[in-house]
Amino acid sequence: MDMQNCRTAYGETLVELGRENERIVVLEADLSKTTMTKLFEKEFPSRFFEMGIGEQNMISTAAGLALCGKIAFANSFAVFATGRPYDQIRVSACIGRLNVKIVGSSCGLSDFGDGATHQGIEDVAIMRAIPNMTVLSPADGIETRKIVRAAANYEGPVYIRILRNDVPDVTGENHEFKIGKPTVIREGTDVTVFAHGYMIYKSLKAAETLEKEGVSLRIVNVSTLKPIDEKAIKKLTSGVKGVVTVEEHTIIGGLASAIAFILRGTAIPMEAVAIQDCFGQSALNYEQLLEHYGLTDMAVVKAVKKVLR
Repeated sequence: MDMQNCRTAYGETLVELGRENERIVVLEADLSKTTMTKLFEKEFPSRFFEMGIGEQNMISTAAGLALCGKIAFANSFAVFATGRPYDQIRVSACIGRLNVKIVGSSCGLSDFGDGATHQGIEDVAIMRAIPNMTVLSPADGIETRKIVRAAANYEGPVYIRILRNDVPDVTGENHEFKIGKPTVIREGTDVTVFAHGYMIYKSLKAAETLEKEGVSLRIVNVSTLKPIDEKAIKKLTSGVKGVVTVEEHTIIGGLASAIAFILRGTAIPMEAVAIQDCFGQSALNYEQLLEHYGLTDMAVVKAVKKVLR
């Protein structure tokens, strides 16, 4: 598989959008070299606003720009982009359904060196809880480019979570992204696995392992975490023996919660692979953290075998 950095894909797509649409503006909270908005700043300095370490002010300013007809992309690490300016996101961007696109970089555990303070593992839960907010989580660089374009064309507030590290391409260039639509990455008949972000790759590896044991997994990319197409989710679980959700996020309020709510009242067994109710920590590398928190292909294998039992 080809590898891409989703942050780079994001920054490059922003520049492309800036060339195509002069309404695109970008705001940054002192992290442009990491979020890759520095690419936009270099090409469009008059449409780039460095707000310093002031996320609340950044969102308020983005809302003001949106009221003036701009499409405002506001950027920081996921943990800061969603946690620090919660009130401004809720009141200024979401109540008014404004064209503010919040991009949370270094989401999940991907900022492995900086520990709990910098690891955004609650961001999906926070953003899903706000009315009018759309929540997107690309699986790879290819989907990142499509999601950023979709967000720019969408009328209303959007939150996008983006990983820090290079990840394999698991979606194809011909893969169609549509907000709200889950997509099947791999067909299967025994268990449906719902995942998003880098956990799509881990789920595909689990599918390869289980195929050798005669177990067939259907892998579904839920790159739109809100709104979720309930009819599509139910259809994708029809006829299988169980469901597993996989996410690089706390088990509370994310994909597991969303799928469990949709499948309420059914008898289908379900297991969840997620970060339990705890904070992250520092490590030597990203994969070491994923191993520690049970976000591995073998954890998916174990969960699948549990629902089949």
